[in-house]
Amino acid sequence: MNQQVTFTTADSDLWEQYDQLAARAYGHPIPDVTHLREHADLQVALRGGRVVAGGLGLLVDQFFGGAPVSSACLGDGCVAPEERGDHLATDMVTERLRPLIDRGAVISTIVTSSTGYARRLGWEAPVDVLAWAVATDDLKKSFTGEDFEVEHGLTDEAEALQHELARQWNGPVHRPAWWTRWKQDKSNLTAYRFTRPGLPAAGLLTLTTKRHERHGMSLVVHDFWAASQPTAAAMLAFLGRHNTRARTITFRRGALPPYPTLLHGLRHHRATAESWHPWMLRILDAPKAIRLRGWPTDLTATVRLEIENTTGEGWDRWLLHIKNGSADLTPTSAPSQVTLSRRQLAVWYAGGYRTATSARMAGIQAVSDQALANLIRSTIEYEPWLPDHF
Repeated sequence: MNQQVTFTTADSDLWEQYDQLAARAYGHPIPDVTHLREHADLQVALRGGRVVAGGLGLLVDQFFGGAPVSSACLGDGCVAPEERGDHLATDMVTERLRPLIDRGAVISTIVTSSTGYARRLGWEAPVDVLAWAVATDDLKKSFTGEDFEVEHGLTDEAEALQHELARQWNGPVHRPAWWTRWKQDKSNLTAYRFTRPGLPAAGLLTLTTKRHERHGMSLVVHDFWAASQPTAAAMLAFLGRHNTRARTITFRRGALPPYPTLLHGLRHHRATAESWHPWMLRILDAPKAIRLRGWPTDLTATVRLEIENTTGEGWDRWLLHIKNGSADLTPTSAPSQVTLSRRQLAVWYAGGYRTATSARMAGIQAVSDQALANLIRSTIEYEPWLPDHF
């Protein structure tokens, strides 16, 4: 391995090489390497003309504070097994981010089981991610559909509803036009719309099924978008009507929104939750990310911050000023009130610290409880939730 590693944007031949490498490194084929070819950026590492590492990058918007923020979403990255142990993955991440930053990305999201590795590079998890399973009979006995009508298929109106509801959380992808087709083709999804007579769609559910060898099927929910509590209850009641074929309803990791409709509605709480590796956020350009994000229109606040810089090798002082639904982060020489590492900055940005207590327990330093409370209050209007997978 004395030949130097070089990095490049993949051409057609290198795409094919990376597809083969990913299957070998993961131990199974990675369909997205093919499915996302028209939409993703692929950067690869070469040694002697042979692909030894790489990864996909998607430039999409994610909603934070109700506003779209340009994000570099990284997925399906790997290093050849024979190349591991020499920090090639770290260099590969830098190269994967570079073209996406050049195209406007100010934040980056990654989903990985190697959370320690991601943390060393500045990513942090704003929230736990869970997959839920509940007995179909329990849903049938606990929820009613009231006067909602269920219609099969996806429409432009339903997609518009999903975009509108996505704005009410910190993290969901503002799905581009090709996103839905990609997901439908990849997972063979079936879509259902929930409406009241004469009214627009109020709920969107997508799911996939797989036949059991002996009897019935397994059912997995991928999308669960409800405009109100009665809509969510009607969607759960509809899932309960699958009890003759599916014993259990599984909500794919992150698919079930973090609100208490299921908890408060079940007559017997026999649901199970399984923890998954979380989505992790990194701030690539703090001033631009602050400016693009949405902010509470009724909040006026000024907080002096000291933030670890993007290289993790120093600290800079900033003045955060929030007013009339917008915010600016400008350099200052004044003493700081709150100190944030790169990772703490990401969690705060996503609304992951719901109270000053949780922020202090995460290690955030502040000169006063009031200064810390003012900072935390600015990003908790919406909760963190990322139901999208990439």
